[in-house]
Amino acid sequence: MKLHRAVRSITMALSLSAMGALTAFADATPAPPVSRVEVVLANQFRTQVAELTEEFAQAGLTNVHFQFARMGQPPQNIGLGREVPADKAREVIRLALKYNLGIGILLPERLFPPRFVTIASSNYDDTVEYPINGSALEQLRNPELTTEAFHRLYHELTTTPREWKGRY
Repeated sequence: MKLHRAVRSITMALSLSAMGALTAFADATPAPPVSRVEVVLANQFRTQVAELTEEFAQAGLTNVHFQFARMGQPPQNIGLGREVPADKAREVIRLALKYNLGIGILLPERLFPPRFVTIASSNYDDTVEYPINGSALEQLRNPELTTEAFHRLYHELTTTPREWKGRY
């Protein structure tokens, strides 16, 4: 009986020390500024995945997952998590303007994990879409904005009361 308790105690001590080592390792590993980028592009870009991946990587967006619309143009929207650095967010805007022919809609931060980015997502309906005009988009592209100021402006643009259209 005492041997059984001793074995359990030793096993528990080893498990706890291993968990402590894993926690210490996890704390030492810095989190990437953007954890995941999901992009939907027009079918015409299907053959350019390597070039697209390289361009996104040069912009500091390495964990990128591409999908391609079979027909037509994907929605002109972007969504950013609340902890995406302002410089990376501006790169997302630049790439969305280049490959998705513009940005007409912002998706609110509350829908996404903190460091998540989406370009041209069709997963959201008009109840969470906030139209954006060119001047507001230029304000977001301002390189003078700190990350806090960028997200404050983004939050303002995605929480303003709107008049519902259609069935809502």
